[in-house]
Amino acid sequence: MKKILILTNNDIGLYNFRKELPQQLLKIGYDVTIALPYGKQVDKFKEMGCNFIETPMNRRGMNVIQDLKLLIQYRAIIKKIKPNLVITYTIKPNIYGGIACRISKQRVIHTVTGLGSVFIRDLWIKKALIKLNQFAFKEACHIFFLNKENKDFYKNIKIIKDKQQVTVVPGSGVNLKEFQFNEYPNNENIKFTFIARVIKDKGIEEFLESAKNIKDKYSNIEFEVVGSVDEEIYLTKLKEYEKLKVINYLGHRYDIQEIIKKSSCIVLPSYGEGRGTVLQEGAAVGRPLITCDIYGCRDNVDDGYNGYLCKVADCKSLQNSMERFINLSFEEKKEMGLNSRVKAKKEFDRNIVIKSYINEINKIV
Repeated sequence: MKKILILTNNDIGLYNFRKELPQQLLKIGYDVTIALPYGKQVDKFKEMGCNFIETPMNRRGMNVIQDLKLLIQYRAIIKKIKPNLVITYTIKPNIYGGIACRISKQRVIHTVTGLGSVFIRDLWIKKALIKLNQFAFKEACHIFFLNKENKDFYKNIKIIKDKQQVTVVPGSGVNLKEFQFNEYPNNENIKFTFIARVIKDKGIEEFLESAKNIKDKYSNIEFEVVGSVDEEIYLTKLKEYEKLKVINYLGHRYDIQEIIKKSSCIVLPSYGEGRGTVLQEGAAVGRPLITCDIYGCRDNVDDGYNGYLCKVADCKSLQNSMERFINLSFEEKKEMGLNSRVKAKKEFDRNIVIKSYINEINKIV
């Protein structure tokens, strides 16, 4: 039986956005092992038929000792499993899994799920990360990107070469059976919902400032923030805005579909995404979208058709987009939601993504 080893940084992302890939691999006869830090979703993968190897890691920041331990772990796992192919997702598994595969002369497929804060903010460790990525990606059999701009960026900084096999897929896609269309909410109040990790790069500052300004002008508008706080400065800020009755903060939630159903519009003013899965989920449920005109975000919105695009890190532009939406009639808002569902069915179906992976895996193995 051919063996596939999947390396990634957490169970939630793999289960919520990519579980269909191991499911399909198992179905067509592959032996599948996942290596990642233990989490609640791991048991679901075991029930599915996957093998599991616990692989602790610090997902954020660079620590030479911890990252070296991760590389050693990956080397040991590859030596033990002897897979026919390794598949990696997210930055650290791509780098250290890629290096381990090069050392082991192991075939590997990488997926670049996004650039991360290091490249967005041009942090000091950027040069070191470029060098590590160049080494890790050099012998990769295939590389998947979630948007064209990320692919071009990796080529420009010479992480990948023109001769390497590359595919751009529409993000992780959406399971359209799970995220089904739901009628547009016929509420007097308009509810804007921000769903993301609460960090600067997701545009939380612009969302909060726009919400405050709009609240001063309109009485029937609600704002929700959903997601874990990854930068502690925002704990205080969220409490402050809740106290002022500008927002409701719902924290980290697992019932994202139910939250989207009750929303009038999904807002993600991010500084850049892999592909902005929450926007695709919002579209699948039939909700209009507001996001930034930048890579990984703009791909989900046809401006004026299923939502609006705004400028990056520009509170006034975001506020203008939200006010444009507020001033639409109910029927126009409803039509935007219907357009989102049409776009999701045509472009975001997860089956499109899974087929691309299966085709490449079968070619390589």
